Amino acid sequence: MNKVYTASKTRTQGRPGWVVTFRHPLRKDSRGKPGLKMRRGLGTTDPGEADQLIEQMNVILSDPSWWNATRRAEAERKFAAPVVLAFFDEIQAGQADPWATREAAIPLPGRDDGYSRVLFVGTTGAGKTTLLRHLIGSDHEKDRFPSTSTAKTTVSDIEIVLAEGTFEAVVTFSSEHHVLAYIEECVADACVAVFEGKRDGDIADRLLNHRDQRFRLGYTLGSFADDVPSAATDDDFSFDEPDNAVPNDADEEIVPTNERASNAQRLRDYVTRLRQLHAIIERKVSADLGENIAHLTGADRDAAQELFEGELWEAEEFGNIVQDVLGDVRARFELLSEGELVRNRSGWPELWTIASDDRDEFIRAVRWFASNYAPQFGRLLTPLVDGIRVRGPLFPTFSNNKPNLVLLDGQGLGHTPESSASVTTHITRRFSDVDVVLLVDSAQQPMQAAPLSVVRSLATSGHQQKLAIAFTHFDNVKGANLPDYAAKRAHVMASVTNGLSNLRDALGAASIVRAMEQTIAERCFMLGGLDRRSKELPKGFQGELGRLIAHCERAVVPPAPPVAYPIFHYDGLPLAVQAATQSFQRPWLARLGLALHNSVPKEHWTRIKALNRRIAGELDNYEYGGLQPVADLVARLTDEVSRFLSNPAGWEPVTPEEAEAEAALDLIRQVVHTEFHSLATRRIVQEQLDSWRDAFELKGKGSTFERAQEIRDIYEDAAPVPSAAMTDVSAAFMAEVRRIVSEAVDAQRGVANTAAAA
Repeated sequence: MNKVYTASKTRTQGRPGWVVTFRHPLRKDSRGKPGLKMRRGLGTTDPGEADQLIEQMNVILSDPSWWNATRRAEAERKFAAPVVLAFFDEIQAGQADPWATREAAIPLPGRDDGYSRVLFVGTTGAGKTTLLRHLIGSDHEKDRFPSTSTAKTTVSDIEIVLAEGTFEAVVTFSSEHHVLAYIEECVADACVAVFEGKRDGDIADRLLNHRDQRFRLGYTLGSFADDVPSAATDDDFSFDEPDNAVPNDADEEIVPTNERASNAQRLRDYVTRLRQLHAIIERKVSADLGENIAHLTGADRDAAQELFEGELWEAEEFGNIVQDVLGDVRARFELLSEGELVRNRSGWPELWTIASDDRDEFIRAVRWFASNYAPQFGRLLTPLVDGIRVRGPLFPTFSNNKPNLVLLDGQGLGHTPESSASVTTHITRRFSDVDVVLLVDSAQQPMQAAPLSVVRSLATSGHQQKLAIAFTHFDNVKGANLPDYAAKRAHVMASVTNGLSNLRDALGAASIVRAMEQTIAERCFMLGGLDRRSKELPKGFQGELGRLIAHCERAVVPPAPPVAYPIFHYDGLPLAVQAATQSFQRPWLARLGLALHNSVPKEHWTRIKALNRRIAGELDNYEYGGLQPVADLVARLTDEVSRFLSNPAGWEPVTPEEAEAEAALDLIRQVVHTEFHSLATRRIVQEQLDSWRDAFELKGKGSTFERAQEIRDIYEDAAPVPSAAMTDVSAAFMAEVRRIVSEAVDAQRGVANTAAAA
């Protein structure tokens, strides 16, 4: 039966008009449950008129026959416009594809246009965005674009096309659903901070700084303290590093003192409301359990906390606080004075565009969406941005070269404890679309686990020839046994050689590593002093930057077609799939606390539940803070199938040289790797959504263990381990993998035959 929802009218702080609050029966919330809470303006200050509009909304909510977009025209004749807009726009708003939106505004040129695409990848703080600045001629003190940091930094995609002409930009935003989910988590975490007995400042910090440090409301809502934050403070409460140079007041619009004070008071009001909400929920849970949960410890307190959080999310005031914060966020878009803002049918900002011939004016305008300048906290839209695409004459200043490059920067890698850790699918999905994967790593501690995980992923996915490595902080490589440049470079390259040697042992595919070793030296670039202006760099580092650009330009040349195709006997493929699924499941059993596995620790129940919520609500690439089951399955399948592909039964029409054979096998690996992304997403997420949602709904004492078992069952169904006693589920999975591999092999055979015929 359809659940009956009712609407009510309310006001938002600082606004005179009435708004309607209701749960939409056809929209799911961030937990995947129907009844997303909505708040929309009614366009009136008259309480009587507002009551009439609420009655009309309740007519729609009480009659499921209206819950269809085809009845919109009839509804427009029967109900007032604000009511129709509030209900039907939410049915028809849909989920825009941010990449497609940016592509429609500013198409990315590619190989056919003579452009090479370069994907920047690196650990947090390695300096990839700082390097990007040099390649686009961005002045560290004057431009400060893109922003940089040693903390978790770039979390939105930044795409820059180097081209003559007018400066253009398009900015796309995270969906309202996505932002709402983050706000809900921030509000919930802040209320849990009250549960934990934290001070007001810590509660506000939980509200303003999401636990995974990728969504910082403080940029948009301001600071809990109403004094001016220091622009030179590197305090991890930022997307990017505040520059030490403070811009001239004429160049920057600083948030006025009265506005900062108003923002701070608003945040103090939220803290007060959170404390009041906590008291209500604590009393309810204590009454339900028959004991004061504030006095519980250990496992009993964990169980009480989970019950507390469950009640919290259902509380009306929790939804009110979330909607109020969302309203504050929406209001910040109204402060934009430049460019053109486009909203979707529900009124949420979808994209912003600008074009200008004035470089300084252009960068000032774009910085509102990418800046971390602390005196502007309270107006910055940085946390809400999904992607920024810029096109214009942004060329390097250390030479007269104007290269045809597309530079793609995105979120940094985490500092993983082992090289076998998976690389997020947000990065690996893009391997096939670029010509160079530029791994930016620190020369002071080169080729640690996270960079090696990228190298491993490129090698097994058939993209190893796209790898280039830029070693930053080379000027800080010092030691008594490192007297000159040659010795320092040899020291860094020894780490590369050692890392590749370790990969050879781990992958069991010596031919892949040998192919990388033959050319890796010429694809490594030693860079230092990148915090300075390009023209202030020593000639040696300027030369390395020029060599890097030349390498990226050459990458646009397509590889030679294969001269032969491999022949495979697929009897060994089940063993590869068996190894892949075992290496996927065993670490996850350890994370879930159901088994022990090497150095993989048990994850805290709150992190497992947070991942569960991401998947149940279909949010954020189905990952949470390093927990990424889809990426794990893709990586393990790719590893083992790549090993299988490295040993063909034969070749036709001729036996190629090793380098030619690897190039031909790489074409197969690339197709397989791409298909495995779709396979893993469908089997782990899409086909298991109901199970993930059931697991999330578990609550009370023992629910942590029950949820772990439910997730284990999901993984066993999604990625079953083949055995002699093959079940129907295992047989179906095995058949899918075999189809993907065999179709990729057949496609490569067609390429080779076409090349031979030509």
